[in-house]
Amino acid sequence: VQLVESGGGLVQPGGSLRLSCATSGFMFSRATMSWYRKAPGKERDLVANITRFGVSTHYAHSVKDRFTISRDNIENTVFLQMNALKPEDTAVYFCHARVFGRDGLWTGPYWGKGTQVTVSS
Repeated sequence: VQLVESGGGLVQPGGSLRLSCATSGFMFSRATMSWYRKAPGKERDLVANITRFGVSTHYAHSVKDRFTISRDNIENTVFLQMNALKPEDTAVYFCHARVFGRDGLWTGPYWGKGTQVTVSS
């Protein structure tokens, strides 16, 4: 199983970034996909998640109406579009997967290694 994040970087306040998480080694279409973030000195927190067919999404209150999670079940990739970025969004962003198997059991979680997002002027 591999989850590889990309798209992080340095951006000014008010700017945008689009994170991608390319996956392999599991049935992506059966996975609930999530983005988490960990800021220095803080716990790793859920940012957003999206159900298997994108029917349902959930966002942390702090990012609602600024971030959008989406998925491509052909390319086995999940995205996080981040707009109106604030300095407090600075963190390492991690991709996360849990897979609902045909046997009715969940497997995972699986984690990527993270990508750094820094919001600073």
